Amino acid sequence: MAGKCTYVTLSNGVQVPQLGIGTWEAKDGDEVVLNVKWAINAGYRHIDTADFYNNEGGVGKGIRECGVPRSDIFVTTKLWNCDHGYDNAMAAFERSRQALGVEYVDLYLVHWPGPNRSYIETWRAFEKLYEMKKVRAIGVSNFEPHHLDDLLANCSVPPMVNQVEMHPFFQQKALHAYCSEKNIAVTAWRPLGKGMLLKEPQLTELAAKHKKSPAQVIIRWLVQLGVIVIPKSSHEERIKENFDIFDFELSPEDMKALESMDKNSRLGSHPDTFFPTERNEGKT
Repeated sequence: MAGKCTYVTLSNGVQVPQLGIGTWEAKDGDEVVLNVKWAINAGYRHIDTADFYNNEGGVGKGIRECGVPRSDIFVTTKLWNCDHGYDNAMAAFERSRQALGVEYVDLYLVHWPGPNRSYIETWRAFEKLYEMKKVRAIGVSNFEPHHLDDLLANCSVPPMVNQVEMHPFFQQKALHAYCSEKNIAVTAWRPLGKGMLLKEPQLTELAAKHKKSPAQVIIRWLVQLGVIVIPKSSHEERIKENFDIFDFELSPEDMKALESMDKNSRLGSHPDTFFPTERNEGKT
C-alpha cells in the first residue's frame, strides 16, 4: 500500500505535495478527466497542467468530480510563450483560471524564459497576481542559472519554484545546487526519461533489491533529493504504481549508484534556444 505523500515547503511557507501527476499529452476531455480522477483516488494531491497542454478544462473537471475538497488539491499551471508581457500575462492567467474553474491557482509558472528577457516584464504580472492572492506561489520553468540571476536582480518577489528536466541521465547537479542556495524549490519534469532509463542495470538491480519497479526507484531517488516530482501516465495501474514510493527508502549506497548514472544527457529542448510561440490546438 502507498504511504502518505511528503511535502516541500516553499520560501513563502506554502507546502507543495512532493509527488504530483503530470498531464502533458493527456487530451482534453475524458482522457485527462480520468487521469486526474485516477490520480486523486490513488492519493495524489498535486496536479500539473499548462495553457499549452490545452487540457486545463478537463483537469478542472476531474478535480471537481473527484470528491476531494478543492483546498486539498494543489494545482500548478503555466503561462505559454506567446503571452509574455504584463498585460498578456494578466489576461492569460484569467483564461487559465476560468478554464480550470477555480478561484485561485496554487502555483503559476513562466513556462520558458525566451531569448529577449521578456520574462522580466512578465514577472511583474506574476508579482501582481501574487499580491492579489490569485496565486499562492509563483515560479518559473526551464530557467538556467543565468536567467535566474537576471530575474532575481530585477524582481520584488523571487521565484519560489523552478521546474526543469531532471532524471538519472540528466541530473542538473549545478542547477539544483544553485536553486538550493537561492531557496528556490526544484520540480522535475520527465523524471523517467521517456522510459528509456527503465532497463538500465543499476535501476533494475535496485528495483529487485527493494521489490519495486525501476520507475518507483527513480521517483523515490528524486524525492530523497528534496525534489518535487511530476511523472505522467495515462494508465491507471501505472499512476497508482508511481505513487507507491513512500514505504521504502534508498540507502546512501543506492543514492550513489543512481548518481553515477549521470550522462548530462538532455532529452528535451535547451532553454536558450527553444521558444515557440504558436498555440497548441490539441494536436499530437
